[in-house]
Amino acid sequence: MHTPGPIPHADVPQLAASLAAQLRARSPRVHCITNAVAQNFTANALLAAGCVPSMTLSAEEIGAFVAKADALLVNLGTFDRERRKAADIAIVAARENSVPWVLDPVFVDRSPPRLEFARMLIARRPAAVRLNHAEFTALAGAGPTRAAVMRYAEDHEVVVALSGAADFVTDGERAVTVANGDPLMAKVTAMGCAGSALLAACLALERDALRAAAAALVILGVAGELAAATSEGPGSFAVAILDRLHGLDAPALTTHAKVSE
Repeated sequence: MHTPGPIPHADVPQLAASLAAQLRARSPRVHCITNAVAQNFTANALLAAGCVPSMTLSAEEIGAFVAKADALLVNLGTFDRERRKAADIAIVAARENSVPWVLDPVFVDRSPPRLEFARMLIARRPAAVRLNHAEFTALAGAGPTRAAVMRYAEDHEVVVALSGAADFVTDGERAVTVANGDPLMAKVTAMGCAGSALLAACLALERDALRAAAAALVILGVAGELAAATSEGPGSFAVAILDRLHGLDAPALTTHAKVSE
């Protein structure tokens, strides 16, 4: 896999700060095919970060929406016929218009048809795939060890952003670990979906998918930590993280980022 160049882990906090500022300044448009439960929170997270979301699934218009978007998210959380058709049209439009796209293969570990579809989508070359340990194991047929994740990324020419207690991002040669976040993030529906949408937004501005993914994880993780400090539980946290995404600045990101190789 061609890699644009090294990414010293010490540079990631500054990269995250730069991209967070650029998201507000340039307001990239991100089209999201995502699950029904996640649409509202995902849209609000993108808006809070400075982006412009769109969510249409209509076969008649999704191609035009994606062609004019800056990035695309394909999330398999709701695996219905309408979304499968929309994904096919959207990916064609993305490739024809050089729009980078991200795959979030939600729950492929629980459904063989969903897993088969996700593997078909991987073959269509997303810039990045964001998933958890169970999803990776199902998709790759191997446990989520560092070596297995790097091998999968290299073999499929895709950046893998593996979520967990510490997030691991690799393109098969380069690797970055991001240890930001808070347990409350797992208590809010669509938090992972919003993170994948934010990764897509960063890809609109930074076409090196590994750099974009690492920065997006830092942005979301730091916002989560800051939100948790003032929250009483999942309800107040869901609101607080939107506020923190909206107000994140360079000092907060560079101070709180926890990045290693």
